[in-house]
Amino acid sequence: MRSPGDTGAEAFFLDAGADQRFCLFHPCPPGVTCRGTVIHVHPFAEEMNKSRRMAALQSRALAAAGYAVLQIDLYGCGDSSGDFGDARWDIWKDDLHRAQHWLMMRGEEPLSLWGVRMGALLALDFARDARSDIEKIVLWQPVFNGSQYLNQFFRLLLANDMINGAEQKNGGTQGIRQALLAGEKIEIAGYDIAPELVAGIDKLEVSDWTPPGSPVYWLENVNPGNPSLPPARKKLADAWMQQGASLWVDFVHGPAFWTTQETVDAPEWISATTDVFQRP
Repeated sequence: MRSPGDTGAEAFFLDAGADQRFCLFHPCPPGVTCRGTVIHVHPFAEEMNKSRRMAALQSRALAAAGYAVLQIDLYGCGDSSGDFGDARWDIWKDDLHRAQHWLMMRGEEPLSLWGVRMGALLALDFARDARSDIEKIVLWQPVFNGSQYLNQFFRLLLANDMINGAEQKNGGTQGIRQALLAGEKIEIAGYDIAPELVAGIDKLEVSDWTPPGSPVYWLENVNPGNPSLPPARKKLADAWMQQGASLWVDFVHGPAFWTTQETVDAPEWISATTDVFQRP
């Protein structure tokens, strides 16, 4: 079915056994030669909601440039089946396999991945065992260390406790992890986080992986006065290059839309990403 408006996007539910995944497919418009297709891998928890508009704007721009885009809400996220508290990393990877299969059945190839934040980490992990070649992997402000990211996420709970005068309740990030190890679900910023999901994310550290065989385009938000990677991220980029990775790092001077209180447009990201897909 067609979504409201004249964007030409097709909204549907992708069968996943007993469940369904909500998808939005942006086909290339009439008269535009389609050169490939892209799976959008959204960010984690509330960052997904903050990125919704930018994902839609970028998807339309890519479709107009000749790259059809499939947006999929992963299990427990958005309008898909399930609760976030029941989500697991392996289920999310299976969702990407389902999306890949749906595109292949339509003859939509070659396939690229476009991951945002934690979605970038998921895209890289998926690419490690993808069942077919990935033409490009495009990363927006990627998360490369699952444990470090979760510690930042846990601090949201600690900050909320502090505001409410209960800063000792959770015993810091270590206390949160101990509760998870004991099998408890933890609610953070309105999201139930299961121990199994945390265990799946905690073990992900990109610096321990072999670089992807596909070309990687890493888009990093930087201060215009200091257009460079932070030391730890530069170390990873250098290591990948030394191991023969096809890696390009592009700097973007635009708002960090995934963290802003209000929904903002960031055309700098759209133009930079569209340019990446138009490169040979």
